[in-house]
Amino acid sequence: MASLTLDGVTKRFGEVTAVNNVNLEIEDQEFLVLVGPSGCGKSTTLRLIAGLEELTEGNIHIGDRLVNDVAPKDRDIAMVFQSYALYPHMSVYDNLAFGLKLRRTPKEEIDRRVTEAAELLAIGELLDRKPKELSGGQRQRVALGRAIVREPKAFLMDEPLSNLDAKLRVQTRAELIRLHERLKTTVIYVTHDQIEAMTMGSRIAVLRDGVLQQVGSPQTVYDHPSNMFVAGFIGSPAMNFFDAKVTGSADDLKVEVLGASLSVPPDKRAAYADHVGKDLIFGIRPEDLWNPDFAPSATTQDQRAVGRVDVAEPLGSEIYLYLITGDDTYVARVDPRTRVNPGTDFEIVVDMNRMHLFDPMTQEVIGN
Repeated sequence: MASLTLDGVTKRFGEVTAVNNVNLEIEDQEFLVLVGPSGCGKSTTLRLIAGLEELTEGNIHIGDRLVNDVAPKDRDIAMVFQSYALYPHMSVYDNLAFGLKLRRTPKEEIDRRVTEAAELLAIGELLDRKPKELSGGQRQRVALGRAIVREPKAFLMDEPLSNLDAKLRVQTRAELIRLHERLKTTVIYVTHDQIEAMTMGSRIAVLRDGVLQQVGSPQTVYDHPSNMFVAGFIGSPAMNFFDAKVTGSADDLKVEVLGASLSVPPDKRAAYADHVGKDLIFGIRPEDLWNPDFAPSATTQDQRAVGRVDVAEPLGSEIYLYLITGDDTYVARVDPRTRVNPGTDFEIVVDMNRMHLFDPMTQEVIGN
């Protein structure tokens, strides 16, 4: 296995810059997820690592080896694509063995690798079947097995679960996590699904318009987003944003938002004291807006606001409340025991320990 290093990696297609000066260190045996909306450059980045696209600028190292001019077949990496790309006329065994046969691997070694991969992926009883006789999840496991038998330095996975239905996607996601733990290999995984990113990656790298926005553990990126884009992209439902203003004095700061004056917790005052009187963006996640009946005991009256209930979506384990305060529409994720009627006023507790403030010009976080 090996580490990977992207140093100033840039890719332009004519006047369009698809990947812009990306610097990234992927450690040996790490599971790194590249996440972002469609068109952000994550698949292009993966193809640059694989050698399927030519660099415009920058360097890519696999281990200690500079691979800018190394052909894809000589980079010792394996790719798993969104489409399974299995040979329909071949059995599962032959699909798994095909790449090894091209490399003139001895038959005994092919048998060993195919058998081990099949056992690892629980597809041993499928080796004589053709792809058309398999379910979507089984086909995906065969595609993974074809990569595993290569025993490469790194796996590159480009949205491999997007063709699966929701239930199978969750199941296969867990299988991939277990597989990584067993193989102890380096994985770079591309997805637009932030839930996949949060649950699978040891670190995630968030891309927007070809520019790397933030890299960190899933929880770090979730709790401490570097800007409004990351804050709004990571998390479901997305973070709520409001126009706001900081008022008061250094030892008694308030945020004027949602028609209320909400107290800033003592440990956050120093970071926000220089912004008194300025127009800012206030961010709060839906799960940090509470029904007062079930809010943490530490919450106080000066952390409360009132919104009119527009829509209530009961989901069994929780309820999404779509609220309106003045011109602001936002979402609260509240306890399933909450009883509300659309059109009525509803008091919410704002967990100010989980608040975020952003500069409206740069959209960068303040004091995070």
